[in-house]
Amino acid sequence: MKPIRRILVPIKDTRAQSLPAVAKAAQLAKGLGARVQLFHGIAERLYIDSSQLDHKELAQLEESQRRERLEELEGIARGLRRRHLKVTTAVAWDFPAHEAILRNARAFAADLIVLDAHPAPHRAPWLLRFTDWELLRLSAVPVLLVKNRTAYRRPRVLAAVDPAHSFAKPVKLDQEILRCAALITDALNGALHAVYAYDPMPIAVAPAQLGAPDAFPQLNARIAARAAHELERALRSTSIPPERRHVVGRHPIDVIEEVADEIGSSIVVMGAISRSGLKRLIVGNTAEKVLDALACDILIVKPRAFHCPVERAVQGARLIPIFVAP
Repeated sequence: MKPIRRILVPIKDTRAQSLPAVAKAAQLAKGLGARVQLFHGIAERLYIDSSQLDHKELAQLEESQRRERLEELEGIARGLRRRHLKVTTAVAWDFPAHEAILRNARAFAADLIVLDAHPAPHRAPWLLRFTDWELLRLSAVPVLLVKNRTAYRRPRVLAAVDPAHSFAKPVKLDQEILRCAALITDALNGALHAVYAYDPMPIAVAPAQLGAPDAFPQLNARIAARAAHELERALRSTSIPPERRHVVGRHPIDVIEEVADEIGSSIVVMGAISRSGLKRLIVGNTAEKVLDALACDILIVKPRAFHCPVERAVQGARLIPIFVAP
């Protein structure tokens, strides 16, 4: 993974009193030596009476609102600049919101997106299309979803890996997860942990193997030993000590949440593969199901070959014509 030099922070409400994502992005930027861009996309519908408003007046109206939001962003940026951070601001008329963010991330050449999580549960994310959900699904750069308002203080960062690639993850995705987790951990002066949830009982077991009275314990012991070896091999290039390596024989959804709670993790780093259509709705993936279960922040990393499918062209204002009877 390349260094994190540019951090994009989308801000939905430019007048919000509390902006945890901004505060945490500032912590990361200071530790990484990165620059920050605060971005607001104006996706609201603009109702216009075309009989009363010409193109010039419409352009002036759009620019007036854009400048107003930009000044509000500048107010936030000034506080960060006083902390000697390099901060720029940007506002654009564009929709839908997640595409506006991804287009700006591309224009800014962002290496990381940090945003506040949607407050409501994602009970049917493939139907509701929340902005944060779509960003996790479509962004090629890592996305840090801020769910906890508490500032980072020597955080424990948990990297969720799958050395056996049981859940169809690309072989190199674990490497990306570990590199990203290490970058974030070092920047925040934290402690890096790794968790591997393995299948304790493979489906393909010959009946002859289960005949002896102690067959199950022996088989489970062999599987556990193999899982520990797989994790050790995956972590060979890291400096994660044995006491921070967690190997558990259960489904990742349960294991990741349990280990994160047990160690008091501030950030869980996971990989995600974007699926579409019925396959994604039926099969899903671990990141989708863990999203609501975790109370801590979640950093989602994509395979290096993943490309954001969002079109480059900015949509502009969402104009809704109205007709007033004479």
